[in-house]
Amino acid sequence: MGTFIGHVLPGTGFLLIGLWHLFNTITNYARAPRDFHTRPWFPVKFREGKLRYLELAAIIAGSCLSILAELFIGPARHQPLADDWSIPPEHLNNFEHSSISLFFLIYASVALYAALSKLTVPPGALHVIAALVFSQELLLFHLHSADHMGAEGHYHWLLQLIVVVTLLATLLEIPLPQSVLVATVRSASLVFQGLWFVHMGFMLWIPAFIPKGCHMLRTEGHDVVKCATHEATMRAKALANLQFNWYLAAILVSTVIFYARTVGIYAAYQPLQGKPAIEGEMKADAEVEKQNFPDGSQSSIDVESLEEAVKLIER
Repeated sequence: MGTFIGHVLPGTGFLLIGLWHLFNTITNYARAPRDFHTRPWFPVKFREGKLRYLELAAIIAGSCLSILAELFIGPARHQPLADDWSIPPEHLNNFEHSSISLFFLIYASVALYAALSKLTVPPGALHVIAALVFSQELLLFHLHSADHMGAEGHYHWLLQLIVVVTLLATLLEIPLPQSVLVATVRSASLVFQGLWFVHMGFMLWIPAFIPKGCHMLRTEGHDVVKCATHEATMRAKALANLQFNWYLAAILVSTVIFYARTVGIYAAYQPLQGKPAIEGEMKADAEVEKQNFPDGSQSSIDVESLEEAVKLIER
């Protein structure tokens, strides 16, 4: 992960998953506000459900690729151990990064197994596993063996703030499963994680983007950004703070605009659609939800409330 590609690729993954969650969260709420229920992952409904588990499959594939890259593809000897089978200091961060990917792999594998086997999962169980993933991610970034200092350390410290928000929102979804605000914050924080990972890849590993007064040095087998003076370091940190705030503002504005437009579209669409079409669509969605979450703990459509929802629309 300590390279340009090592930040851009996982960042792109976080970004795509976050956008997918944000889209589904807001769309599900706009379609049926009274029946909204949060969930840890979203099935893909395209191509008659043949790609239903695409999100989980993508997480599994990305995690496996990350582990292989950290432990076998990236190292010069294509294996991370020393001759005496110990872990050399220069490869400690490889094991740390691959451990993060391992937890994402475990989460996606458990969720996929539960869905395929129709296993009855206690409400909030997958959220607990997801929270463990983000807490482990936070722990390893906070206690990173690379000991990020200066401007580079500040970028990683800001990343930890985003992970904290993702962790807290994931935990809050357990006692607040019908809160669209909490679900939206978690989804938006995943988008923010992805954008910040990609941003760090450019700012810390592309010489043209490195802050003025700072440069890249090779230290203990790794490329690190060092600033020549204290003033240059403070300027680089201030720039990172500004960039962090600009990304946050862009995500906030984009989320509000998307929410307003989505709610407006469904508000105008439902009265024109009529009772039979609405009821048929909601029943079809409920059947899909039942197939993916047989215990009903993660369903966003409550079948028993169909009549009440239709009456509400008719008003």
